Amino acid sequence: MNKKVMVGMSGGVDSSVTALLLKNQGYDVMGVTLKLFANDDIVLSDEAKRTCCSLDDVDDARRVAYKIGIEHVVFNFKDYFKKSVMDNFVDSYINGETPNPCIECNKHIKFDEMLRRAETLGYDYIATGHYAHIIKDKATSRYLLKRPADRHKDQTYVLYNLTQYQLARTLFPLADYDKDTVRKIAEDNDLINARKPDSQDICFVPNGRYVEFINKQGYQAIKGNFIDTNGNVLGQHQGIINYTIGQRKGLGVTFGKPMFVIDKNPIDNTVTLGTNEELFKSELIADNVNWISIESLTEPLKVMAKTRYNQVEQSATVYPLDGSKIKVVFDTPQRAITKGQAVVMYQGEYVLGGGSIL
Repeated sequence: MNKKVMVGMSGGVDSSVTALLLKNQGYDVMGVTLKLFANDDIVLSDEAKRTCCSLDDVDDARRVAYKIGIEHVVFNFKDYFKKSVMDNFVDSYINGETPNPCIECNKHIKFDEMLRRAETLGYDYIATGHYAHIIKDKATSRYLLKRPADRHKDQTYVLYNLTQYQLARTLFPLADYDKDTVRKIAEDNDLINARKPDSQDICFVPNGRYVEFINKQGYQAIKGNFIDTNGNVLGQHQGIINYTIGQRKGLGVTFGKPMFVIDKNPIDNTVTLGTNEELFKSELIADNVNWISIESLTEPLKVMAKTRYNQVEQSATVYPLDGSKIKVVFDTPQRAITKGQAVVMYQGEYVLGGGSIL
């Protein structure tokens, strides 16, 4: 009997080719599209031509499934998504952080709720169009997360929360392909989305209009003080949700020299401004750490680490702290380390683990 795999189909080319490859490999494949929100839940505009998870995306996924000869269904995960991703996004901004909702969606929705649903329906695996390798280490019996062949599409940063249980039940068929090849496979098989552009925005915040989204949830921004690193008042800000670490433009005040957002304090409602040099830090503390290639960290370890998705990894040392916390000390100071983002650590081609920056 063929192994059964449930493929998360977003309507994009990557997940469509994922389903096609698995079917050609002999798996019994079902495509599922996750309904994560209604248009009334988000901020749309005339400029927002499309956003992922739209009705058009559902239709594209359904048409691809029909083309390649697999079943397609839609799961309504709106309640899960609102609680785990959207509400967390709002709370994080209000608390002075800058969240990464793609990481939260992977953690709570795609590799948790979707996997639960797949197992309930008798499926052996789930699969997505992420670019990453899953390999079982024979020596340790641990499942490892490895960089893909196409380093430009490396998505291991947003997958660092995967547990051993999830890794054992997940397939990433695109690990050995580059994006051009994936599009060529789609074209050769007459898939309608072969040249469909990749979605760049947060799915529920098209055009980056996150302040409008937060306000739509009932939050009212409170004005406060811009201060410098010595606590001197420099002017008035329009609410801490309007600013991100490293921001220079759009502050609404001028200082005769470039000034950047270097900190946000929700307790006293201040936004700290400073020079570019003051944005650089050598250390960070992270919590809620998930280890992949090791069981736990018991002593300092040399790693390569990054604090943003598109950042090049930097040499650092990671130190264990109490509970699930770690300290990461970079060999050279890093710019705009941001609370709420993730620090992900690598050893060679493999993800060691990662955590949320405090």
